[in-house]
Amino acid sequence: MATVILLRHGRSTANGSGVLAGRTPRVGLDERGRAQAEGLVDRLAAVPLAALVTSPLLRCKQTLGPLATARGLDRLTEPRLSEVDYGDWTGRELKTLVKEPLWRVVQAHPSAAVFPGGEGLASVQSRAVAAVREHDARITAEHGDHAVWLLCSHGDVIKALLADALGQHLDGFQRIVVDPGSLSVVRYTETRPFVLRVNDLAGDLSGIVPPEPKKRRRSKKLSSDAEVGGSTGRKERS
Repeated sequence: MATVILLRHGRSTANGSGVLAGRTPRVGLDERGRAQAEGLVDRLAAVPLAALVTSPLLRCKQTLGPLATARGLDRLTEPRLSEVDYGDWTGRELKTLVKEPLWRVVQAHPSAAVFPGGEGLASVQSRAVAAVREHDARITAEHGDHAVWLLCSHGDVIKALLADALGQHLDGFQRIVVDPGSLSVVRYTETRPFVLRVNDLAGDLSGIVPPEPKKRRRSKKLSSDAEVGGSTGRKERS
């Protein structure tokens, strides 16, 4: 299977406002977020990308805009990667939401949290994982096991994807930090995913690119086995 970069959209006009934006229409990037989007072009210059997949919300599409233009790639919209539907909580101030009984459930037992008039976090994880695995299988079939692709989504959605990749119960996903503009990386194999990066804001991403197989072994798949004793580092391409 392929390698996927999980990109949280750049900082938006709602981030830091103290309001839960959720799926509120027309929430775009702020000045910092636009700079983060432009910076992706150079930051990912050494990473070949087979495809770009995005949440339908404006802030994600804006984040991928410069990269899509630079690479000549279309942005495929995937509704299952959209922000959590926070229902009646959408647009409310966080300082009032922390007083709601559901707040403690979201923090301590998120698998049981269902937002009034919205969706549950368990359902968010289910839809997002299904979407990623389907796109990964499609991209692998088209481009091979050594393909790298990128999706742009939202904080809680990416945290849910990482929890799944780590084999971690959803109730522990609040321990994962995913900042605006950050990159996390998961490599899927036949039997398990490997998590290569989490909340990376400035690191060199060239090391996530799998080495191309030798021509005589082009059909060889990436191993699902973990390194015994820990990884010895990125293998040089031959």
